[in-house]
Amino acid sequence: MSLRIIVGCGYVGGHLARAEVRQGHTIRAIVQSSASAARLSTAGWMATALDLDQSISIASGWTRDAVIYYLVPPPAHGVTDPRLHHFLSALASSAYPARVVLLSTSGVYGDCDGAWVNEDRLPQPQADRARRRYDAEQQLRAWSSRTQVPAVILRVPGIYGPGRLPLKRLRAGEPVLREDESPWSNRVHVDDLVLALQAAAERGRSGAVYNVSDGHPTTMTDYFNRVADAAGLPRPPQIALSEAGTRFSAGMQSYLAESKRLDIHRLREELGVELRYPDLTQGLAACLVDSDSHPKR
Repeated sequence: MSLRIIVGCGYVGGHLARAEVRQGHTIRAIVQSSASAARLSTAGWMATALDLDQSISIASGWTRDAVIYYLVPPPAHGVTDPRLHHFLSALASSAYPARVVLLSTSGVYGDCDGAWVNEDRLPQPQADRARRRYDAEQQLRAWSSRTQVPAVILRVPGIYGPGRLPLKRLRAGEPVLREDESPWSNRVHVDDLVLALQAAAERGRSGAVYNVSDGHPTTMTDYFNRVADAAGLPRPPQIALSEAGTRFSAGMQSYLAESKRLDIHRLREELGVELRYPDLTQGLAACLVDSDSHPKR
């Protein structure tokens, strides 16, 4: 049994924490607010509130030899990640962890014109959200080099799972891009992301990057159509790319400006991850089995 510290214990972190507890590990969750810490403590987990938007201090000793999963997204603005900087700066040399696993994004590759992309491709982030994530990757690499603490990076696309499907958007009849103009996109079921995180903690090479996806890219339009079909909802209306500027948010437009297909051979062959949900058919069916017990999104 060992200590797992989950920095950022939201949707993914909660799934990860429950999986680690099932395997006999001790969990400490780091969250932003004291209210969140109190809620998790009530559920029986150790929880600590730290505001990573400012310099912090960490109690001496409790990070020593732990595995740290860093899942906190960067701030919403800028091109750097001060939150990770504050966290790494607070780790004392007398209490370095055994390993750090960082959740990054496949967005760091930028637009790849629909090509298959493996981890050897040079990152070329185009959107600020991706530049912030790439800055975090570079920070962690530099820190790992200085401290000799092993660090592993996972590049992840869209995450779906129970309680995290676009059902609200579908019910509102919001449009999607016309299928023949929709770029390639990738996604992963939250349970498979948890498997990848655990494998990275156990077997990931220090300094290595791993793409995490279901290995079956499709388009965002196809995804919305498949969710609608699985949930028994009408498929969303489709609009032309020429209308996107007035109908979609800036954030949605930035996603639609990129097209890539993630190669996950390294995930399978080096980390040995066997995906539970290697395609949307299986993944969506599992999401909707007990959908009534999860908040609709």
